[in-house]
Amino acid sequence: MAGIAYMYRTAGPSQSHGYLFPVVRHFLRDLPAGSAVLDLGCGNGSFLALFQSYGWTLHGTDFSPTGIQLAHENFPLIDFFLADGSTSSSDFLQKVGVVDAIISTEVIEHIYDPRSFLRNAFDLLKPGGVLVISTPYHGYLKNLALAATGKLDRHFTALWDHGHIKFWSRSTLSRALTEAGFTDIQFQGAGRAPYLWKSMVLKATRPL
Repeated sequence: MAGIAYMYRTAGPSQSHGYLFPVVRHFLRDLPAGSAVLDLGCGNGSFLALFQSYGWTLHGTDFSPTGIQLAHENFPLIDFFLADGSTSSSDFLQKVGVVDAIISTEVIEHIYDPRSFLRNAFDLLKPGGVLVISTPYHGYLKNLALAATGKLDRHFTALWDHGHIKFWSRSTLSRALTEAGFTDIQFQGAGRAPYLWKSMVLKATRPL
């Protein structure tokens, strides 16, 4: 666990998936001031803090005590609390109520039960609310390039403690979002060249 604590302590926005920020910001561009936004799996809070000037009420949660401690210390104006996004949504509803938008960046690939995670996200959104979720991109051309360059072992390494346990494609994540009840699913790649993207970002809506 010491490695996780070090990761949270040393990660600023550039290390905490800052390349995703333009895409997430684009997907949230119509969210008015005063909206409530929850970051599920906020880590040390540095990514959520990029939205402090947007006039939204920000909430962040993570299962890591180290991450939440650092978030409290570095961003005292944001509401952070310790919780596991895969557990019952009732705990979150008591804490923050339903929200207008949820963001979750590079989290779902670490989760054993992603269906519960997505159902919780659905339950925590107001009707018409949006989920913006990212995960490493896997597609045919990228996988072919990894194989051709001998980088598959490094990319899909089983030796990364607490690392990725789910490897999502656009199709499988879209299907999981649909199963959870989401509609109007939109896709955008982030980082690197098209179809070799580092990550993919999907926006999904809870129907009215």
